[in-house]
Amino acid sequence: MEVYLDNSATTKCFDSVAKIMTKVMLEDYGNPSSMHNKGMQAENYVRYAKEVIAKNLKVNEKEILFTSGGTESDNLALIGTAIANQRAGRHLITTKIEHPAILQTMQYLESMGFKVTYLPVDAMGRIRLEDLQNAITRDTILVSIMHTNNEIGSLQPIAEAGALIKRINPGIVFHVDAVQGYGKFRILPKKMGIDLLSVSGHKIHGPKGIGFLYINEKVKIKPISFGGGQQKGMRSGTENVPAIAGLATAVEEIYRDLDRDMDDMYQLKQMFIEGVSKIQDVKVNGLTDRNSAPHVISVSIRGIRSEVVLHALEDKGIYVSAGSACASNHPMVSPTLKAIGVEKDLLDSTIRFSLSVFTTREEINYTIKTLYDMIPMLRRFTRK
Repeated sequence: MEVYLDNSATTKCFDSVAKIMTKVMLEDYGNPSSMHNKGMQAENYVRYAKEVIAKNLKVNEKEILFTSGGTESDNLALIGTAIANQRAGRHLITTKIEHPAILQTMQYLESMGFKVTYLPVDAMGRIRLEDLQNAITRDTILVSIMHTNNEIGSLQPIAEAGALIKRINPGIVFHVDAVQGYGKFRILPKKMGIDLLSVSGHKIHGPKGIGFLYINEKVKIKPISFGGGQQKGMRSGTENVPAIAGLATAVEEIYRDLDRDMDDMYQLKQMFIEGVSKIQDVKVNGLTDRNSAPHVISVSIRGIRSEVVLHALEDKGIYVSAGSACASNHPMVSPTLKAIGVEKDLLDSTIRFSLSVFTTREEINYTIKTLYDMIPMLRRFTRK
C-alpha cells in the first residue's frame, strides 16, 4: 500500500490539470506575445487564468502577476517593495517562523542596509498583535506575515494584523505568504488589508513551476528581473502557458467543494492525532483543532531521530517529511520548532504528516497502525 502524506511539500496534480496542460503543450502551443492566431489562443489561456484567480480573490484581473511559484513571488514582493519604497523608510517586519523564502530574502535585505524586526510567536506558533503594534515605527514600510505555517500548521491573525497595520499607517505594505493557506481557506485581500499575496500552484494539485503574486494596484513595487517586457514589465519572460492553464484549473477544482473537502480533512486530521497520541512519548506540536490548518500535523517522537522514522515509514510505503521539505536537504534545526519552544531533545525527532483531498481513512488507519507497531521496535534498536 502506498500512502502519500507529504502534501505540504507538493501535491499530486488533478487529472483535469494534466489534461489541460497536455492540450496546451500539444495543440495550443503558441507564444502569447505573438500576433497570429496561435499566439492569441495562448493569450486566451493567460487571460482566463487571471479571470479565475481574480474572481476567487475578489480582486481586479490586472492585479494578478504570474511567477514561477511561491519563492519567486516572495522574493519579488519583498525586494521589489523594499527598493520601491526605501525613501519612505528602511524598516521591515516579519516573524521568526517564516518560510526560508522569506527569512533568507529578509537577510539579503539586511545586507543591503534595511533593518528587519523578527516577531516572536507563542507556544502554538501565533504572533501577538501587541508585539506587531509595538514593532511598527515611523520608518516601517513593509510587514510580511505567513498565513499558514508549513511545519506545524499554525494560523496567523491575518485580518486583524491587516486592520492594525492600516490603522497605524495606511502606507505600510502588508505582504502575506499564503502558499500553505491558499486552497484551504477563502482569502480576500481587499477585505483583509492584504496588499501582496504569494501563492504556489503545486500546493493545490496544480503543476510545479507556476504561482502568482497578487499586487494591489496602489502598491509601489519594482521588478527584479528584466527582459522582453511581458506582464507589463513586472516579470519579463515568456509566460508558462501550459502551467498557467493548469493553475487556473487547479484553482477551480480546489475551491469547487472547499467546505466539504476541508471538513473531511479536519476529520482525518483529528482521527490521526487521536491515534498517534496513544503511542508512548509521542507529542503533537501546536494547535490541533479548527484553529489550525486542516492538513498539517507535526509529531515529535522521543528517542528516535526523524530520519530514522522517515525511512522506516518509507519502507512501508508511507511518505512523510522530516520538517519542511524546502530545508530537508540541509541539516539544520527548524527555526519554527525552536520558536514555539519544542524541547531540545525533540528538535531532531519531529516528523511532518500532511494530508490532501486525496487522503483516505484507510490510509490514515494504515499509518497509525504502522507507527504503533514500528515505534517501540525502533526505540529498542535505535540509539540517538
